[in-house]
Amino acid sequence: MARPFETGLDSLFTNVQLATMAGGYGELRDGAIGVSDGRIAWIGLGAAAPPAAVVHDGRGCWLTPGLIDCHTHIVHAGNRSDEFEARLNGATYEDIARAGGGIMSTVRATRAASDEDLLRQSLPRIASLLAEGVTTLEIKSGYGLTIKAEAKMLRVARRVGQVLPVNVVTTFLGAHALPPEFAGRADDYVAHICEHMLPQLAAAGLVDAVDAFCERIGFSNAQTGRVFEAARAHGLPVKLHAEQLSDQGGAELVARFKGLSADHLEHLGEDGIAAMAAAGTVAVLLPGAYYFLRDTTPPPIAALRAAGVPMAVATDCNPGTSPMTSLLLAMNMACTLWRLTPQEALAGATIHAARALGRAADIGSLEVGKRADFALWDIARPADLSYAIGLNPCRGVVSAGVLRDPVVSLPG
Repeated sequence: MARPFETGLDSLFTNVQLATMAGGYGELRDGAIGVSDGRIAWIGLGAAAPPAAVVHDGRGCWLTPGLIDCHTHIVHAGNRSDEFEARLNGATYEDIARAGGGIMSTVRATRAASDEDLLRQSLPRIASLLAEGVTTLEIKSGYGLTIKAEAKMLRVARRVGQVLPVNVVTTFLGAHALPPEFAGRADDYVAHICEHMLPQLAAAGLVDAVDAFCERIGFSNAQTGRVFEAARAHGLPVKLHAEQLSDQGGAELVARFKGLSADHLEHLGEDGIAAMAAAGTVAVLLPGAYYFLRDTTPPPIAALRAAGVPMAVATDCNPGTSPMTSLLLAMNMACTLWRLTPQEALAGATIHAARALGRAADIGSLEVGKRADFALWDIARPADLSYAIGLNPCRGVVSAGVLRDPVVSLPG
């Protein structure tokens, strides 16, 4: 596990218990971890640690990889508590969407917001995640639905990583909903995405991956396939909102494109599971939306587990169906609602989440050579991270080798 280090480390964290997540899960008691140039340079028993310029006493805390929220819509403007109230009075998600609410409500608010206002509204939500040990965050667009507004969302997402200590991965979700400018012309909008939006946004360096909403109230399997073909032409990986409300064959489609992940999956069938397993596509579980929409059809967890499909866990932070800014709560929900084990939930918020972003070679586990992103927890065992509801035991966060307080200061 350890390697010789002759010149000394930049910093050393000792007197810690390590949950390495290497190979899925692993523990090292009375351990230490060394950092140089923002990377993990040494891991081993504390008694054998090499010299370091700075030594941090972990005081017996557990140290895990930094948590990774691999599915969010966290950059947006506006509020949809009115729809929450409507659903409690009997309206369905599809009723609200077809009446002009839902995603389009947030589209109108996000289009109207300036870059600065959009950033200002989004940063407190992101700070809540960072306080719980999140060091990498995926941020989707999809509330602009024009080139100008989508570019604004993606620019703001990039700025998040500049003003806060978090690594941001951006995802273009132009195929999120049909904008009013293309009412009744879904095929024309898909052509606009493929021929204009994606090429311009990719050329501007704003896109790390491409997503779509393949659903009855979203885009068809064939339309989604066209978006994926365009993404492939630009060398971009794909992922998909799949099988949330019905089985549209989305999991099979994204697996056919060797997609990074299929997300939601409440209505996933056997063929989709087999396709994901064969392609190595990660299942991203989003219990916040399931809970918030009062869904009663859980994802096929046992079948995914039996097929060896990696399962990630994320917040799905969005204003309409999962206004959740706690990845620890998402882990708890995945365990209590769907019977993930605490080890599976932790893997889902670390190494499997990294795979869902195509970043497993760099983050998600404590291994020499990987980015030095980790969190220190005042807990008795790693299962405590999924056990407690509303408790945040994070005592320190390291991002690219730099130790910070979990609570970050917001600009302005």
